[in-house]
This record gives sequence, structure tokens and C-alpha cells, in this order.
Amino acid sequence: MSDLHRDIKQLIIDALGLEDISVDDIGDHQTLFGEGLGLDSVDALELGLAIQKRWGIKIDADAKDTRNHFSNVASLAAFVTAKSA
Repeated sequence: MSDLHRDIKQLIIDALGLEDISVDDIGDHQTLFGEGLGLDSVDALELGLAIQKRWGIKIDADAKDTRNHFSNVASLAAFVTAKSA
């Protein structure tokens, strides 16, 4: 697991108050919403704000591909890497 993947997993846990899981419990390709980790739209907003604050990147909530970026940790890591470049 890359440092960025681990950082994103820890951010998910911290930002959303998921005290009963650890970074090792979240798979890189595990779906974050619905049947996967079970996050909802409010969690998506909180996670988006936490990512913007942590990495200083702008997230366009209206962009059609934003939902895809938030599908799992691996896609979030790719998004953060691309926006940080």
C-alpha cells in the first residue's frame, strides 16, 4: 500500500469518525459507498472537504467524473495525484 493510499484511508477514518475500523480494513479497490464501506452523500461532502483541506485541491462537485473519483481509495489517490501535479 502506498503512503498516499494509507493517508487517504486514515483521512476517511478521521474525517468521518469511523473509530471501529483501521486502514487495513479498507481495501484500495473496495467501493466506498453503498454496499462497500457504506458511506452516504453526507459522508461524501465531508470527505470532499477533508481532501480539499488536506491537499489544497479544488473538487468540482458538479463535474460528471467526480463520482468516479470517489468510488474507491485507488481512484481517490489517482485524483489527488493528478490534481497535485
